[in-house]
Amino acid sequence: MPLIDTLADLYARASRALGLETVDSFTPGHAYARTRWDRAYFDIASDLKPDAIERTICEAIANTPAVFAHIDNPTPRMQRVLLSIADERRRRACGGQGDLLKLLVEAYRSRHTLEALPGMRQAIEDSDGLEIGERVRQLSVFLRSVPPDFDVIDADLPGRTLRLVQGGRR
Repeated sequence: MPLIDTLADLYARASRALGLETVDSFTPGHAYARTRWDRAYFDIASDLKPDAIERTICEAIANTPAVFAHIDNPTPRMQRVLLSIADERRRRACGGQGDLLKLLVEAYRSRHTLEALPGMRQAIEDSDGLEIGERVRQLSVFLRSVPPDFDVIDADLPGRTLRLVQGGRR
């Protein structure tokens, strides 16, 4: 191996270790290794640990839910943040819940997206072939049927604390 290749390899390793590069996925072998995000929307330093990466992406979703569209195979935690925001919008009757649930329906096109709730994939697949509005409506019906005390998760995000409950209810 020529000296220039060795130096380039050492530079690349040092750059990643110092967080000078951005990443677009979790490390190979991680439980969510298939989760990918668009670097243009998420500036994730390469030196962050997986939990910090997921927390950073969840904060971005909480601040701008539309960025969820730029994640392939979102983790269950990322999905629960989106569900919490959709539920908040539903309760406030300010609209926009359907657009967020549409993002979830789209995310479940991939067989590699892990369920945020037991039965959620089946609920989405049962509406396959229907128009997107009807699919969103059926997902909304499913989410309302989930027990309200199922798997509570508190998430401290900058500027607010979300109490996330699978199914999107607080």
